[in-house]
This record gives sequence, structure tokens and C-alpha cells, in this order.
Amino acid sequence: MSQTAPRRRGRPRQDAPEAEDAPVQSLDRAMALLAELAEGDGLTLTELAGRAGLPVSTAYRMLLTLQRRDLAEFEPSAQLWFVGVETFRIGSAFLRRRKLVDRAREPMQALVTACGETANLAVAEEDGVIFISQVETHEAIRAFFRPGTRALFHASGVGKAILAHRAPEQVAASLKRTGLPRFTEHTRTTLPALLADLKEVRARGYALDDEERNLGMRCVGAAVFNEWGEAVAGLSVSGPSVRMTPEAIARVGPLVREAAERVTRAIAGRVPDE
Repeated sequence: MSQTAPRRRGRPRQDAPEAEDAPVQSLDRAMALLAELAEGDGLTLTELAGRAGLPVSTAYRMLLTLQRRDLAEFEPSAQLWFVGVETFRIGSAFLRRRKLVDRAREPMQALVTACGETANLAVAEEDGVIFISQVETHEAIRAFFRPGTRALFHASGVGKAILAHRAPEQVAASLKRTGLPRFTEHTRTTLPALLADLKEVRARGYALDDEERNLGMRCVGAAVFNEWGEAVAGLSVSGPSVRMTPEAIARVGPLVREAAERVTRAIAGRVPDE
């Protein structure tokens, strides 16, 4: 009587010699392996290696690396590999960003129409903010932040708007690695000065970069919050100081705050005071 060949186990019996041209840490091959893992609903080591075109021992070492990062999970009883929970977090982060960009577009366009200056969208990172979207004014002289541009928290309208909704000890921790470098004579370079500024930001609902990063440019920013009331992003309006006068800022500030609140609601977020 013929018997069905048993499926190979989830772990190799012993490591086979590895070809010199097949480095274990190859990112391209690891991503190919992860893609195959995501396509299957539980796969053996042999099945994964075959689909990815990798030696079994190489695939196993890559899976162990992915497992340490929670990108892959191993079920010992079934000897099967599954995609890990960390892939869900990464995917969710991408979906949140795409939703944020899409939902912020119309409020940003409305800000440009109402204010006549460039509108920006940035998200918080560990050491600052990164600009991910912009709607430009048609003025000849205008602010420009290319998507992907990074800025430190303490010298950015959006950055200070985000920091204003963190506890002082969290602010200090965020700035511990980067410090408070001086960009202009207006930059806050001490923690007490910055904390005093952040207190004012919370009171009025928007932050002001008063030529603190670049001389001749001012920026008004307000925070965007997630569903837990955490400041995770921000909208801003930027322009030359000759147009962004104190009188203009007093008019623009509430508009930026209201636009940020619109985006917060659009992504199912919650303003902390609500």
C-alpha cells in the first residue's frame, strides 16, 4: 500500500552547508520569504523555502530573525510558520498614514484658500516630525517643505504643537537625544523656556514658530489626535514673516486649529478636551 509522504517538520534536523553567494542577512531574500509567509495560512519550513527559492537552512535562519522581531511566529505542535503580529502593526501604520493624508487634503486646501499661505501635514517620529504632504500657495515667495523633510520638535510649529500635549517628563525624554540646538536667535534652547512656550500653546490651541528655524519665515501649527487623544500629527500654515504678521497670525491660528480638529474627527480621533 502506498503512503502519502509526510510533510517536513518546521525545524531542520541539521544545518546544511550554505552557499557563499547566499548571505543569510540578505534583505531582499528575507522580504521575499516574508511575502510568501503572508500568502500562506501556515506553512512548513520546507514549503516556505521552496516557495522562496532558498536553501532550507538559510530560510530557517531568516525565519528565526523574523521571529525575534515578531514578524513571524512558529507553532510547535503543528510545525508550521505563520506571519507575525508585528506585520499587523506595520500594516496598520501604513493604513493610518494613508488615511491621514487623504482625509487632511481637503482641510489643507481650504486653509490655503482662507490664509493664502502654504499648508503642511507632518507626523510625529521619535526625535521630531516628518512632513508627508503639502498644498502650496500661488504666491511667488512661499514656504516649501518637500515630503520626507524632517524637523526637530523644538524648532517647528507642528513639533511644538505635538509636544504641548505631552507631560514635561515626556518632553524632556524626547529631547534628550537631540538636545535643543540653536538655529536662529529666536530658537528656544533651554527646557524651561520651551516648556513655558508649550504652556501657551496648550492655552490657545496652536503653536507658533516665530523665525525659530529659519529667519524670515513663520509657521502656525496645531495637533492632530488619534482615537486615544494622543497628538500623533499636525497641520501647519507657513509663510514669510512679512506676510505672517502678528495680526495675520491672530487670524490664521484659529483656522489652523479648526482644520486640525476636522482632520482629527475625520480619522476617528479625539481631541483631549472633548
